[in-house]
Amino acid sequence: MLAARYSHFASCQTLFVALSAVLLASCANFRAPEYKGVDTPEKASWSEPRAAHVSAAETITPNWWEEFGDPYLDGLVTKAIAENFDLKILAARIQVAHAQIAEAQAGALPTVDLGAGAVFQKTTGQSTQRRYDLGTQVNWEIDIWGKVEKGVQAQTAEYRASEADWRAGYLTLAATVSTTYFQIRQFDEQINEQRKSLATNQTILTIYEAQFAKGLVPQTQVLRQRAEINLLTTDLVELQKSRDVAENALGTLTGVPAGELKVPTAYLRDKVKLPVVPAGLPSQLLARRPDIVAAEYRVLSAYDLVGQARLAQLPSVNLAARLGTAGFTPGDLFKTFTLSFLPSINFPIFDPGIQARIKTSEAQTGVFEQDYRRVVMAAYEEVENALVNLAAHKQQQTELLQATDRLQIVATQIQAQLKAGLVSQLEVFETERQLLRAQQALLSAHQQVLSDTVTLYKALGGGWPTVEVRNESK
Repeated sequence: MLAARYSHFASCQTLFVALSAVLLASCANFRAPEYKGVDTPEKASWSEPRAAHVSAAETITPNWWEEFGDPYLDGLVTKAIAENFDLKILAARIQVAHAQIAEAQAGALPTVDLGAGAVFQKTTGQSTQRRYDLGTQVNWEIDIWGKVEKGVQAQTAEYRASEADWRAGYLTLAATVSTTYFQIRQFDEQINEQRKSLATNQTILTIYEAQFAKGLVPQTQVLRQRAEINLLTTDLVELQKSRDVAENALGTLTGVPAGELKVPTAYLRDKVKLPVVPAGLPSQLLARRPDIVAAEYRVLSAYDLVGQARLAQLPSVNLAARLGTAGFTPGDLFKTFTLSFLPSINFPIFDPGIQARIKTSEAQTGVFEQDYRRVVMAAYEEVENALVNLAAHKQQQTELLQATDRLQIVATQIQAQLKAGLVSQLEVFETERQLLRAQQALLSAHQQVLSDTVTLYKALGGGWPTVEVRNESK
């Protein structure tokens, strides 16, 4: 009897191979699509000529923020990387994606079920009949065509994409901490300049009030000076508010409740140095930016899911075995056993769910390909904008530095002319306002140059190495 069963199974195997060969020969749609990359608009060079021949990998170090030469900034970035909750969420998603690889691999493994039961039957006029059952069953669907393996590859690609997401979050976090810190240092210096101007005007007010008391100047001159102090104080309050808000943001970035992080006062131009501006080739950009790498891995995962959906059209082989025992009393168990071997072959001749899944996965592949192109185009724009902004802000910084120096000379001369009675108080006010505006604008331009440099570091992928996106064998 057992030999007859095995002979029948061998016949089924022969039939299975023959039918599979016919199916494969008649329909090419069973093949998994081969991933060869995504075509994107090419960019030969950057608009800045000096950026065309410099390798980003040679200019950007992994801890690029240390190039600004500020130990306090280094400590903030280190703390943010360790404590920031957005980055911790991305790290947790990596663990989820890694666990899902094992979940996908489980599809190729046999399953074992153990069951026990009892039947109690009562018939009128007869005693109660009892029956006890105990059995175990093994089921194993053999992954002949690699359907499960395709699912494992898809999930592995998603795992690599989640790793790239973390690297992108890491890079964004370091850039945001750096630019926020620069803003705080800018506000510190602007507040200092505002307070100097306020102190100078307060001294002038004291002089005018004394002169007014002696009848040497009219009251209007005192009132104008007080109004000027009111305006300067208003601007000072605004600067202090902006600093506090930036400090709260920096606290959240570093995992500290808003209001508890207190950044000591220091001046931007004294604490932070401007590093050498990095640049990179477009071809390197596509392989180094974590967000581009993540987007391409998701395209690869989508291709693998299409392959898995197509392979589901092919016949499947399932091996099942059951070992059981039964008895009318618990003591009768394990006296006799029943062993069954139940191989089966399933041909999905008509399953609309499989066809729908194929169409869905193919359409989803198009979505991920377009998203990849979108990310690449956004990366090009980010680099170009960073280069344009950096060049413009550097030029503005040079012009504002010259303007500040010249207005300082004018302010000194106007003060001398005022003492000699050659100019009016209004002219002094206007000169001081121009000088203060130029000083504040100069500090803002300096901060923008630093922030543009950070943006360029981020746009070029930071210090991450190039990544080759491909399927990994497991």
